[in-house]
Amino acid sequence: MADISFDILKHFGVLSEERTGWKKEVNLVSWNGRNPKIDIREWAPGHEKVGKGVTLTREEAASLVEFLQAALGNAEPSA
Repeated sequence: MADISFDILKHFGVLSEERTGWKKEVNLVSWNGRNPKIDIREWAPGHEKVGKGVTLTREEAASLVEFLQAALGNAEPSA
């Protein structure tokens, strides 16, 4: 399996935390030296291990915000 590198450029917040210490976080992450993306995933304490997650471009994140606002009854999506 190939080595995966990451650089957390900005931490936005924690969505939840398990009793084990793993946290579901929202961060701006550069994976393998590529352009940074908004990243939502679970992290072990100290960011030693990573779980499954999703990375979003700025445009994808903006669309997600619209969809979530509509789903929560705060606005209608434009698409």
